[in-house]
Amino acid sequence: MNFSTWPWRDPIKNYFPLPNEIFLLRLKPGELAVYAYLMYCENRKTYQCYPSYRTITEHIDMSENTVSKYAKMLEERGLITTEPTSICTRDGRKRNGSLLYTIQPIRGVLDDYYTQQMLRLEEDADARKIMDRLENSPVISGAVRGTKGEAG
Repeated sequence: MNFSTWPWRDPIKNYFPLPNEIFLLRLKPGELAVYAYLMYCENRKTYQCYPSYRTITEHIDMSENTVSKYAKMLEERGLITTEPTSICTRDGRKRNGSLLYTIQPIRGVLDDYYTQQMLRLEEDADARKIMDRLENSPVISGAVRGTKGEAG
């Protein structure tokens, strides 16, 4: 008897790729959900998709405003780009369509993320050096001692 608890699944057809590196960016859960849904929808050759906010909302159970907010955050991080589209109605009128999302290569996004982290570390180190100099400065030290002496 051939008994299997799991049905056979074709790994190419039944799954969508989510890069492991996405977890290094410390995305908020909502950002990750929107990104994952966009990856699910994307055309694997063009790296583009065009679900409406309403469609995304129905699949990840968030409001349209929340989906919009997270899509903008993903765009600010460089993970996606968006372009407005338009459609023609049956009577020939032009209307706004859904946004066209393009998923950006994760390597470039990670490089930018690490560059920003290094800049923050350098700024923090510079600020610490300035604070150390101020604390050890004779002018500041004397002023602090003088105020303590006057108060006592």
